[in-house]
Amino acid sequence: MQLLVSVRNADEARDALDGGADVIDAKDPSRGALGAVDGLTLARVVSVTGRERPVSAALGDVCGERETELLAHQAAAHGVSFIKVGFAGVSDADRAGMLLAAAVRGAGGASGSCGVIAVAYADADRAEAISPAAVIRIAHDMGARGVLMDTAHKEGRTGFAIMGELRLGEWVAEAHRQQLMVALAGQLGAGDFSRARSLGVNMVGVRGAACVGSRTGVVSRNRVAALAAAVKERQTVASVSDRVWGSTIETRN
Repeated sequence: MQLLVSVRNADEARDALDGGADVIDAKDPSRGALGAVDGLTLARVVSVTGRERPVSAALGDVCGERETELLAHQAAAHGVSFIKVGFAGVSDADRAGMLLAAAVRGAGGASGSCGVIAVAYADADRAEAISPAAVIRIAHDMGARGVLMDTAHKEGRTGFAIMGELRLGEWVAEAHRQQLMVALAGQLGAGDFSRARSLGVNMVGVRGAACVGSRTGVVSRNRVAALAAAVKERQTVASVSDRVWGSTIETRN
C-alpha cells in the first residue's frame, strides 16, 4: 500500500516529497474535495517533484465533455501520471460515462502514459452523484486506470463511517475484479491505514492528516513522515498492483 499526499503548491510538494510520500497530488483544498490547481501551480509541482515520485492532479467534479477533455489534455501535457475526476451533481450513469470517456481521451486514451482515476463518493446521495458501484462500471467500460473512494463533504466522517467496513470491502473487491487499482481517501488518519490495507486498498490519500491546521492548513514534512511510517508498518513486499501506482506505470489491456 502506498501513501498519496495532496499539496496545493510547490513548497508543500517539497515537504511531502521529503517526508516520504509515494505520490504527490496537486489539489486546491479551498475549492472542494477535488479542487483543481491552476496550470502554473501544477507545472511547478511537477518541476519540484521531477522523476522522484509520480504526480497526480485533481480536475474537479466534471460537468461538460469538451471542458473535461481539454482539462485532461492540459494536465497530461504537464507530465502528470494520473488525473482524478469526480461526478458530484451527475446522477445519471450514462452521462457520467460520457464525461469519463472524455477525460480518458484528453489524457491520451486508455493506453496513454497518463491514467484516469474515477472518483466515487461515499456520501454520493448528499453529493447528488452516481453510486460507488456505478463508478466501478463506468471506470471499467471507459478505460480508466483505477477508482478512488473519497468523501464530497469534509465534516469528519470517513468512508468507513459512512459505508461501513463490510460494504466498503465489497466495493474494493469488485473494483479489483474489474482489474482496477483502488485508492481510499476522505479524512483518513494513520489509525485507518491498517483497515485499508486489510481490504486490499492499493493507496491511501491524505490532506488534513498531513497538515498543521486541518486540510486548509500547511503540509508538514514531519507529519508526512509519520504517515509514511504508518503506511509501511508491518507491510510486506509490495504486490504488483501496489507498484502500478509507483514509478512503474502499467496499463490495463
